[in-house]
Amino acid sequence: MSQSTKKIHYAWWVLLGLVVMVGAAKGGIMTTGGLFLTPVTEELGIGMGSLTLYFSISSIVTMISLPIAGKMITKYNIRALLVVAVILEAGSFAMFGFMNSVWGWYLFAIPMAMGSVLVTQLAGPVLINNWFKKHRGLAIGIMVGAGGLIGAFLQPVAGNLIASEGWRNTYIILGVGVMAVVIPVVLLTIRMAPQQKGLQPYGMDEMKPNQENQVSTTTNSGVSFKIAKKSSAFYFLIIFFLFDTSIGAFNQHVAPFAMSLGYDIKFAGNAMGTWSVGVVIGALFFGFLSDKIGVKNTTIAAMLIGLVPVGILLTTPENPLMFTMATGLYGFVVSSLGTLGPLLTTALFGNKEFSQIYGLAITGLAIAGIVALPGYGFIFEVTGSYTYVLYGIFIMFILNVGAIIFAFKGKKKLEQAGLWHE
Repeated sequence: MSQSTKKIHYAWWVLLGLVVMVGAAKGGIMTTGGLFLTPVTEELGIGMGSLTLYFSISSIVTMISLPIAGKMITKYNIRALLVVAVILEAGSFAMFGFMNSVWGWYLFAIPMAMGSVLVTQLAGPVLINNWFKKHRGLAIGIMVGAGGLIGAFLQPVAGNLIASEGWRNTYIILGVGVMAVVIPVVLLTIRMAPQQKGLQPYGMDEMKPNQENQVSTTTNSGVSFKIAKKSSAFYFLIIFFLFDTSIGAFNQHVAPFAMSLGYDIKFAGNAMGTWSVGVVIGALFFGFLSDKIGVKNTTIAAMLIGLVPVGILLTTPENPLMFTMATGLYGFVVSSLGTLGPLLTTALFGNKEFSQIYGLAITGLAIAGIVALPGYGFIFEVTGSYTYVLYGIFIMFILNVGAIIFAFKGKKKLEQAGLWHE
């Protein structure tokens, strides 16, 4: 009887820690940010575009920090890094509650982004890559879904707190609460690699003895960072991340969009809760589907499904039921970025230097934040509507289908050139 049948493999405890960390940081901080935009702009007399510029600052910092964090995560104690990162992210979010000028958001966006890079973007995929050889797609789906599940609870809570306690107190409550919950969990559960616990990655001990060397070699197969970053596959992967993040960035504008149509803050919070439910279901669904039909086909399917909620929001947004359904389906599709992004990177370039390749590739996320988040706000200011924003998102879904097709053509070129090493 193998050891894995006698007790729970520690990989699942690492995943539990990631679920709490990523779920609280995303569901409690990142996705609730949009609920604050309208009350803050109204009370402080700040334009929507001006306030959402802090998302651009955050994205610039993210773009600078990603390659650095990709190297730090392999050199320093992962738990110490994550504790500092949680304090930076959640602590900065709490500080927004004390601000009286838009410059406060611009200032604290810097440490918030520095912490978020590790907590919500890099640590999860890298740790799952280290700990799981079996059910890797499912593990990533569970982690991403956690953000939606916790967000499904916290979005309505945050909306009601803003309505009853004010936006200032809500910033503080959420920020302090995330630190109080996440830091102990990180210290108790997170470890960088199975070797630190005297273990093999989950699934390795289920392989037949004559397959061990093959599995070990496959684990280290792929393209080097130096070669990958110059390939067409890499550039199309960045384009995919850029468009997909721009598509997902609309979640920060769902609440203002709803209120521009006459809905109140509580309805907006509930709609965002539905978005989060969609993220939970989508993350698990796309993780499972990628194991069945491949990550390429799954990603293309996700992009085509995304045309449906955008079409609903363009045609019948005044209908509360249709608005809520569209928001949930939108969240379902957006979950594909967190779930399929790491899997796409592995499918295109292998595991050889995953953390460096993935850390650089997702700079597309940061570039999208620099342009899309405030861009949507300024378009709303100028036109008084999100119609043109939604048309742009519709087009980006279509363009992303092309990006994926060409990325995998680029992979074939790498293989034909003999640059993929087993």
